[in-house]
Formats: sequence, structure tokens, C-alpha cells
Amino acid sequence: MDDFSDRFPIGMRVLAVDDDPTSLLLLETLLRSCQYHVTTTSEAITALTMLQENIDMFDLVIAEVHMPDMDGLKLLELVGLEMDLPVIMLSAHGETELVMKAISHGARDFLLKPVRLEELRNIWQHVIRNKESQFVWSVELHRKFLETVNQLGVDKAVPKKIFDLMNVENITREDVATHLQAFFQSFTL
Repeated sequence: MDDFSDRFPIGMRVLAVDDDPTSLLLLETLLRSCQYHVTTTSEAITALTMLQENIDMFDLVIAEVHMPDMDGLKLLELVGLEMDLPVIMLSAHGETELVMKAISHGARDFLLKPVRLEELRNIWQHVIRNKESQFVWSVELHRKFLETVNQLGVDKAVPKKIFDLMNVENITREDVATHLQAFFQSFTL
């Protein structure tokens, strides 16, 4: 019988949070088709309580940005302060300002609705990256990152566009998102 680690990401434990029942059902169905173990809730406050009481029961959180009981960005911030757990934000709206706000608050990725199965098949990488040491940025690689951000313009510099334009081997979109987050945080200090 295979070792559990040989079968990862099968069984990865995902907490999905969305107040829209149709979107939540679609997300759950797609996540289950990836063979992830899925827990769902329609309330951000319930999600936070579940995480606080059962932190070891989840590997990753996917949360809608716009929630009536608590803003998804607030949930992201609280999870970031209290737990070492990767969070992916989700929204039907992909304005640059919203994406950048999510990334700067600590989101590992930002998915647009309707979510595609291909995107969900790769979310396990955020869990692995969370457990491993982060990608190391050389001076040359950071210079290329800055050139790409300048080329796009700060208001249009989102992880996917930067990742695509940089076109560097052995770097992931999540590496770019984390670096972009650190880059913007350095301006607010």
C-alpha cells in the first residue's frame, strides 16, 4: 500500500467559505473532483471559529472576498495573525485594486469566479510551499521582478501577469504573489 505522502494531494483538507449557495456548491463539487476533503460554510465568522477550534484539521482555506457577516479580507487577516495556514481569496470581481489588497493582506492566490477545475488542481502547491522554505529571490531575479512591475505599471501588476511576463523557470505564481506582497508591504512601513 502506498505511503500517504505518495498520494498527496489526495485528501488535502480544504475549508471553503462562500455566502452564495450556488457558488459554494460548485466550488465544493470541483474540489471533491480533485479528491480533496472539503468542509464548507456560508459564514466567515463560522469559518473563523472552525479554524480556531480545529486548526490541525485544515490544510488550506478558500474564502469569498465579499461576505455579509465579515469581510473576507478581515477573515484573511485574522487567519494570518492567528494561524500559519494558506488562504486563497475568491471573487466574481477581479479589479486590480481588490486583487492587490488581497495579496497585500496575505492571500496566497486570488481566483475569479467561476473557478476552473484546472486552477483547483494546483492549489495543493500552496500547502507544500507553506511547509517548505520559501523561494529565494536573487538580486538579479528581484531586478527582473521590478522591471516587470514597472513595465505593467503598479496598478496593473498582479501575480499572474508578472509571472507570465517574467517567464522564469523554477518560479511559481505563488512565489510571485508572496514577493509582490512583501514588495508592497515595504512601501507601507
